[in-house]
Amino acid sequence: MPEITQPRILLIGTGDTKADELLFMGECIARAGGRTIMMDISVLGDPPYQPAHDKHAVAAAAQTTIEAIASSGDENSAMSLMAIGAASLARELADSDAIDGVIAIGGTMGTDLALDVAQALPLGLPKLIVSTVAFSHLIPPERVAADLMMILWAGGLYGLNGTCMAVLSQACGAIVGAARSAIKPNRDRPVVAITSLGKSCLHYMVELKPQLERRGYEVVVFHTTGMGGRAMESIAAQGGFAAVLDLSLQEVANQLTGSVVNSGADRLENAGRAGIPQIIAPGAIDMVDFPAWLGVPKELSDRPFHAHNRLLASATSGAADRQRIARAIAEKLAQASAPVAFVLPTGGIQQWDREGEALHDPGALAAFVDAMRSAVQAPVELHEIEDHINSAAFNETVLGIFDRWVAAGIVRPGRSTAAA
Repeated sequence: MPEITQPRILLIGTGDTKADELLFMGECIARAGGRTIMMDISVLGDPPYQPAHDKHAVAAAAQTTIEAIASSGDENSAMSLMAIGAASLARELADSDAIDGVIAIGGTMGTDLALDVAQALPLGLPKLIVSTVAFSHLIPPERVAADLMMILWAGGLYGLNGTCMAVLSQACGAIVGAARSAIKPNRDRPVVAITSLGKSCLHYMVELKPQLERRGYEVVVFHTTGMGGRAMESIAAQGGFAAVLDLSLQEVANQLTGSVVNSGADRLENAGRAGIPQIIAPGAIDMVDFPAWLGVPKELSDRPFHAHNRLLASATSGAADRQRIARAIAEKLAQASAPVAFVLPTGGIQQWDREGEALHDPGALAAFVDAMRSAVQAPVELHEIEDHINSAAFNETVLGIFDRWVAAGIVRPGRSTAAA
């Protein structure tokens, strides 16, 4: 790979209110060996410097003018329009190979805009947001790009100080270093996504991954503990997969039951919307996750639960919730614009629901299976097997569907079978 000796860093911020911070960051980027390209997202004022991409250019990228944005109604509507322009302009710069990384600073307003910019950029282009609300629950999962970096902007209000300079200098060093060393995804093989949990709960990927690799695919496994599913959805929305094996839907169940350990309301929707073929299974939909350090939620206090570690614990949902989850899954799959197959293992859907395990509830499992049978409608294929999800029969069923779809031209052939 050619070495990037002086990474070109797009620096985004409101120059009319944060000029001191932005100029300091430009110095830090230069000291780290990078070159700064300023994008100003001010609306009312002007920065005391000349940005490479001023507010007029940002407004033009949103198909409007800065005057129209300033008179659009309020600060929310104005910054939303600037976000459209900033995201479009940043993507244009990335597509024309004019930048090697992006860093943005802001409070809630700047962060709101920066999240849209990050989502517009391709996977592998380093992107970092310095935010006063980094890691906050104010940021919904669906707003987070798959490879986004964030750092809390401590002391980040009204000018420079020693505390915020320590943070800003770290962030600038991080983005320059990331831009210099990042390895962008190699797409010489078609990519297949698999969702799962740790091997102690769901271990089909131990068999499926090497089998798919032998067929000439790159396999990416996503850990469905909230942000893993979010990453998968983010990449799927950009058409980044040849096929998706979404076999762990715990995040869907979490979102429907109000758990904070979720991936957003659009979980299980982006691959179908992007026209990507999907093989789906209900792995771990019977578990509701909660932060272990908060204790068992009152509404789950009478349910069996499993403490995974000091961060994460899970309780089982009852029959009524599982029936509701089944209907929601079927509704999402019905929206897909590409083929979908649903594999329903009636013998169990995660390791701890087996007889003798802590989360065993055969009545609730049966209620889910019945609801799923009724809810799945053509053209979605329903494949029912009597075995557990952690069985050889399950893996064989999934691979059988996949191979049939490859033969039919639904899934792109792997590199080993593609024409030279």
